[in-house]
Amino acid sequence: MAFRTGISRRMMIRSGFGLRSMSSWWGSVEPAAKDPILGVTEAFLADPSPDKVNVGVGAYRDDNGKPVVLECVREAERRIAGRLNMEYLPMGGSVNMVEETLKLAYGENSEFIKDKRIAAVQALSGTGACRLFADFQKRFRPDSQIYIPVPTWANHHNIWRDAQVPQRTFHYYHPETKGLDFASLMDDVKNAPNGSFFLLHACAHNPTGVDPSEEQWKEISYQFKVKGHFAFFDMAYQGFASGDPERDAKSIKIFLEDGHLIGIAQSYAKNMGLYGQRVGCLSLLCEDEKQAVAVKSQLQQIARPMYSNPPVHGALIVSTILGDPELKKLWLKEVKVMADRIIGMRTALRENLEKLGSPLSWEHITNQIGMFCYSGLTPEQVDRMTNEFHIYMTRNGRISMAGITTGNVTYLANAIHEVTKSA
Repeated sequence: MAFRTGISRRMMIRSGFGLRSMSSWWGSVEPAAKDPILGVTEAFLADPSPDKVNVGVGAYRDDNGKPVVLECVREAERRIAGRLNMEYLPMGGSVNMVEETLKLAYGENSEFIKDKRIAAVQALSGTGACRLFADFQKRFRPDSQIYIPVPTWANHHNIWRDAQVPQRTFHYYHPETKGLDFASLMDDVKNAPNGSFFLLHACAHNPTGVDPSEEQWKEISYQFKVKGHFAFFDMAYQGFASGDPERDAKSIKIFLEDGHLIGIAQSYAKNMGLYGQRVGCLSLLCEDEKQAVAVKSQLQQIARPMYSNPPVHGALIVSTILGDPELKKLWLKEVKVMADRIIGMRTALRENLEKLGSPLSWEHITNQIGMFCYSGLTPEQVDRMTNEFHIYMTRNGRISMAGITTGNVTYLANAIHEVTKSA
């Protein structure tokens, strides 16, 4: 019997049946669509032009267009090197890093931290924090959906889609004014079913750079209270927007003062330059300590089959910096330098465009805040920027202000002027 089985197997292989079967496992897999942001960088790198400029990817550069490692990070690494082991972190991550991170978002002397009402875990930067929350939402509010602003960071849609949470959208950006469409936003908040989930950008909205004013945040918070909505804040740019972490967390403070139970995704990619370390935090404010313990345990359970426990090195850097008064002071100084350079480049770009006699208004460049400027350029104009001037950006007209330097701002302004002067 064994002999006959062996022959039949050999015959199957010789006949090609086995080969065909094995070769068909992934035959139906098509190449994935290119990421619109990362694809910009690929095209930029392939361009041999000496004049090329990349204002597509949101990673900070100095005025020479070079990546930056903060001195506070270098010093933290010097202190860490050779002193600590590389054992697994708990599923919830570094306790010290999480504690310091919560102080940034909820306040140094937060009553919620003291009362242990916050369920918080270390996450794989802001993306990982959003994904953990999306899976948590699906598991414990399976019939809910998420309201996402138009536009938003493209990956937000991917995150909630892959977590199988249905998505709705709400108005945010006003193309004509290149500012906030506040009236339509409030109408959408009012018309959403009671108890809906909303994704909000805490500061430096990506991709538009358009944030509500303090008074508008208060109105949004009030209406959320009336409707019983849940606010989930993605705060990827705390400190990087204005140079003041406390000021950049104003929206969160308003919601907390109004008695909301909220969720927050935090990241240290931009404000500490820890892009490749993937260090962040997910937190949910709960009704009491007992609820916080339960929620944290469930967040850890979701993380376990995903990545088991988070990486240690970035967490050590963050906890070392924020846990040392002198290093934290240095970080606050350095993050302000980064924010001020971005703000300065906004002013320079606007002034250069106005000097060229552009009939268009460019006030929105300096009215917006953070890493990105939503320029108002059409996809066709962006194509001209790339094809004629070797300037690379996403086709929605989003300009990464970090890619602008004193050396290329005039060239960029001239190109924008050329492609928009007939608009």
